[in-house]
Amino acid sequence: MLIDRLITKIKELSAPIVVGLDPRLDEIPGCIKNEIFAAKGRTPQAAADVIYAFYCAIIDQIYDVVPAVKPQVALYEQFGVPGMDAYFRTIAYAKTKGLIAIGDIKRGDIASTAQAYSNAHIGRVSIEGEDVEISQTDFITLNPYMGYDSIEPYLQDCKRYDKGLFVLVKTSNPGSGDIQDLMLQSGSTIYTQVGRKVIDWGRSLIGQCGYSNVGAVVGATHPSQALELRKLLPHVFFLVPGYGAQGGSGKDLKDLWAENFGAIVNSSRGITGAYRAEKYKGTFDEPDFAKASRQAALDMKADLWEYMPWN
Repeated sequence: MLIDRLITKIKELSAPIVVGLDPRLDEIPGCIKNEIFAAKGRTPQAAADVIYAFYCAIIDQIYDVVPAVKPQVALYEQFGVPGMDAYFRTIAYAKTKGLIAIGDIKRGDIASTAQAYSNAHIGRVSIEGEDVEISQTDFITLNPYMGYDSIEPYLQDCKRYDKGLFVLVKTSNPGSGDIQDLMLQSGSTIYTQVGRKVIDWGRSLIGQCGYSNVGAVVGATHPSQALELRKLLPHVFFLVPGYGAQGGSGKDLKDLWAENFGAIVNSSRGITGAYRAEKYKGTFDEPDFAKASRQAALDMKADLWEYMPWN
């Protein structure tokens, strides 16, 4: 089962960390950009090639430190067809290094549209009777606010192909409370009700580790709500955004851990943009950007371990 493989990799590396790949051209060093733009001009294809080269270099430095990467599809998609090609190529390259790939796609539609999204990202698309895999993604993120029929097509592909989902429950953004924190007549919040649905949706996909291939996105930036959800969902695996550049720290996460870790924590710019951080200046020059990312991942691992309950 996929969730068992993820937890095994976390244990092998002692690193419940996923590195977010959120491409922004102004954060990519000139040693990567200049030659490609000089050869191909300021075009979408050149931008996509820059992004791919940047992340491949980082993956080469972190694949033996962390178990997973999480490319953000919209930041690739803005560069059109070349950007989407770079997205799928990045996932394929990460897989050659043994990394688990979490596609941060946050889809949330119904019926045939949901099925088409699932076909593209975790399932197969039928072409004149031939089933073709488009992406090697392992997990994807989903927005559940259109209800069960926006989730069900993905569940079927999870069963067919041993794939996984992380469903948005309590997100890390400042405005998440506008809807997620609303109180229902039952006295519970919307986010706790969604959390309970995640339990139901994942019942048929539970691995030997006791967790399901269907997990929850729970942000580090709202620690009291995160603690509430950990108590409510002791056997749901969490994907935790909000660490590092968004303000979360190892101390903020100390109450989120559970048996077999129970969570994987995302850091994006804090790792991929580490070469620009004051902390690493003087140690890593711009051409050493990928080595800076490796050190940032090691430093994050140390920060998380300091506050884990079994230490």
